[in-house]
Amino acid sequence: MMKRTISAMIGKGSLRHNDRNFIAENVDEERTKNNITFCNEDIKAVYHELFDEALEKYNAKQMRKDRMIDDYYEKIRTGKQEKLFHEIILQIGDKDNMSADSANGELAKKILDKYMRGFQERNPNLRVFSAHIHMDEATPSDAAFFSHSCLL
Repeated sequence: MMKRTISAMIGKGSLRHNDRNFIAENVDEERTKNNITFCNEDIKAVYHELFDEALEKYNAKQMRKDRMIDDYYEKIRTGKQEKLFHEIILQIGDKDNMSADSANGELAKKILDKYMRGFQERNPNLRVFSAHIHMDEATPSDAAFFSHSCLL
């Protein structure tokens, strides 16, 4: 029986890195073609989809013009109290026992794939707008981003 750890961490979040708009030092570009993208939606569009109706209701109740919010995405993006999104990174094993270019790495990929395919259904109160399995790093990892969960 093979025993491995599963680690999860809350990441700082880099949309550009995870959708490979830039290549970091820890990425093997030869293996980028093996990555899996589950979804990769524009975060601004997701914010408008999720919050425009609530924003309209919020603004309709405001008596003072200075309390109105023109664009909720911009308010959160430029604010200092909230994050635009939250990221979770999952990894099975480490580079020594689950290397991305090994049979064990393929097993990790299958496990992470199965986990991610059911994630949104298991977590209906979160909105996944970007999710990827990276096979071009030392160990397969699953990065999923959740939209801001605060309602006005």
